[in-house]
Amino acid sequence: MDATDTAAAIDSFIRYLEGERNLSPHTVAAYRTDLEQFAEFCRRLGGEMPVADTQAVRRFLAQLTTREYARASVARKASSIRAFFRYQVRRKVRQDNPASQVVTPKRGRRLPTVLKDAHVEALLSLPPSDDPFGLRDRAILELLYACGFRVGELVGLDVGSIDAHRRQVRVLGKGRKERLVPIGEPALAAVRAYLEDGRPEIVREGSPPAAMFYNRRGKRMGPRDVRAMVANYVREVIPGGKASPHTFRHTFATHLLEEGADLRAVQELLGHVDLRTTQIYTQVSRERMRKAYDESHPRA
Repeated sequence: MDATDTAAAIDSFIRYLEGERNLSPHTVAAYRTDLEQFAEFCRRLGGEMPVADTQAVRRFLAQLTTREYARASVARKASSIRAFFRYQVRRKVRQDNPASQVVTPKRGRRLPTVLKDAHVEALLSLPPSDDPFGLRDRAILELLYACGFRVGELVGLDVGSIDAHRRQVRVLGKGRKERLVPIGEPALAAVRAYLEDGRPEIVREGSPPAAMFYNRRGKRMGPRDVRAMVANYVREVIPGGKASPHTFRHTFATHLLEEGADLRAVQELLGHVDLRTTQIYTQVSRERMRKAYDESHPRA
């Protein structure tokens, strides 16, 4: 077996992820990166990845730990390797999964960052209303906070995704699963203003006609465009602070739970498959309440 065989094995697995598993391009790219890194490590040991043994997997993960990779990164790479060999066993390419018995470090569970109410209000009011890109930016920020979208879900929106009459947005989430998310009046008003006065000024000849949001080149906005835009506004409101589009998603979920929303309802709104993923936000709320008590109560 040589490097060509290894590359073919990885390509076969990637096609499986893209087809049968229907994973997002970002997730598929992460799998490929992890497997190619492990394959290179196996070559340095004098072998090829598809015939690697348990010792090679352990040595690879140990090296990552020695190089001070984050525990979450090590766990993800171990999961990628485990999934690859599980696929190989299913296809009867080999009889065992050498990664199945390898213990990986537990991921550290950091509480997500949540924006303060005052920061949310400042960020939503910052984009100028007399500029088409300002109208676009305000619509994006409002949707991120009002609907809790992932950035990939936001940039995938089309004009027809929003039903103003029913006040809901049809969004395509992970695994291409579709869900309907309610939209509040402030966000809907920002979207209307953008569609009426902003988008017609931004669209160009050759622009994808259905896309909701365009960048300055008239192309559909990508995740990088949105992250850069959010970072620019955050620097104005929170000097030295960091917040991403996903921070708005964390804030959306936390604020809902703090106001008494049912956990399963929040799970549906976020598009989480596992309720345990949503439960992290209950910890955020408890931490915020404890901090408020410590800062405000005279006998805290």
